[in-house]
Amino acid sequence: YRDKLRRSLDVFDRMLRERVFESDVSRVGQEIELNLVDEAGAPAMRNADVLAAIADPAWETEMGQFNLEINVPPRQLDGDALASLEDEVRASLNAADAEARGTGTRLVMVGILPTLRKEDVHEGTMSVNARYRVLNEQIFAARGEDMRIAIDGAEQLLTHADSITPEAACTSVQLHAQVSPDAFANYWNAAQAIAGVQVALAANSPFLFGRQLWHETRITLFEQATDTRSEELKQQGVRPRVWFGEHWITSVFDLFEENIRYFPALLPICEDEDPAAAFDGGTCPQLGEMSLHNGPIYRWNRPVYDCAGGTPPLRVENRVLPAGPSVADTMANAAFYYGLVRALAEAQRPIWTQMSFATAAENLHTAARYGLDAKLYW
Repeated sequence: YRDKLRRSLDVFDRMLRERVFESDVSRVGQEIELNLVDEAGAPAMRNADVLAAIADPAWETEMGQFNLEINVPPRQLDGDALASLEDEVRASLNAADAEARGTGTRLVMVGILPTLRKEDVHEGTMSVNARYRVLNEQIFAARGEDMRIAIDGAEQLLTHADSITPEAACTSVQLHAQVSPDAFANYWNAAQAIAGVQVALAANSPFLFGRQLWHETRITLFEQATDTRSEELKQQGVRPRVWFGEHWITSVFDLFEENIRYFPALLPICEDEDPAAAFDGGTCPQLGEMSLHNGPIYRWNRPVYDCAGGTPPLRVENRVLPAGPSVADTMANAAFYYGLVRALAEAQRPIWTQMSFATAAENLHTAARYGLDAKLYW
C-alpha cells in the first residue's frame, strides 16, 4: 500500500508538471451536515429511515445515526449564483424536513446539538456503514487506549470515550472552491490565514453534554475525538490527524507529499489501477490510494483531487465552519469566505508574507475559544 501511495504521488506530480488539470473554470460547492431531533428536540437515531424517505442521492449518512449530509451541486460563482444557491439549499432542506417529519423527526443545523448527551454518542449510535466501523477500529488500534476529551471553557468538561462517535457531535458546512494548480497555493494559504476570522464570525457551538465551553466547541472536540496519538506520542511531537499544518505552501503537491511522509494509513486498501499506466494510456488516473489516504487526515483546509470526469479539477475544501444555524447564516458565511479568500489570494502583497503561520494557527483556536471577543492578528 505504501508503494502504491508513492506511485500515485509520482503520477500526481507528473500531472501537475504536464498541466493536465482543469484551469479555465472556477466552481464552488458545499456539503452541509445536519442533526436529526425528535419532538422534544433530543437527538433522534433515525437517519436510515429519513434517508429512505428522502430518497435523493444528494443525501447520505454521517458518523452518527442522528446525522445527515447533503451535497450541493457545484456551480460557477458569477451573476446571481449565491442567490440561486440559497434558494436551492432552502428548497432542498425544506423538502427533506417535510419527509423527516413523516418519520417523527426534524432537521436542525448547528455546529453541536445543544441537547446532545454523553450517552447519545457510543458505538451503538454509529451509522450502519462499514466505513465508520473500520475507521473506529483503526483509530483505536493506533491509540491503544480510550479517548480522553478535556475542554476548559466557561465550564469544564472531562470525559472518556471508547469510540470515535463524539466526532458525530461536530456538524459543519464544508465550502469547496475549485482553483487552477497555479493558483492553488495562494488560495490555500489565504484560507489558512482567515480561518480565525471565519470562526470568530460564525461560532455557534458553545454547549456540549450540558456544559458551556468554547464559543465554537466543535473545533477542539473534533481535534480530540479523532486523535490517534497516545499521550506519549503527543509528547514526541507526532502530528495529529486533525491538523492545521506547519507552514505556508508553494504547491498543492506539498500537502499530498506531507500526508504520505507523516501519516500511516488507517484504511490501507489497494485498488487495481496502475496509475502510471492509466495516465500513459491517456485516461484520468483515479489515484485511489492517495485520495483515500487523504480522507482521514482532517486538515482544516484540505486539498481534494477528483477524477470523476475527463479533465481533473483541484479543490480547496474549507472545513472550519459550523453548520447553520440558518440558511441565511450559511450563505452569508459562504459569501464572506469566497469573497475574502479570492481577494487575498489575488492581492499584490499576500497576507501570508505579513503573518507567521504559527499566528494563523493560534488565531483559529483563539477565535474558537472566545468568538467575537477574540483578539486576532489581522
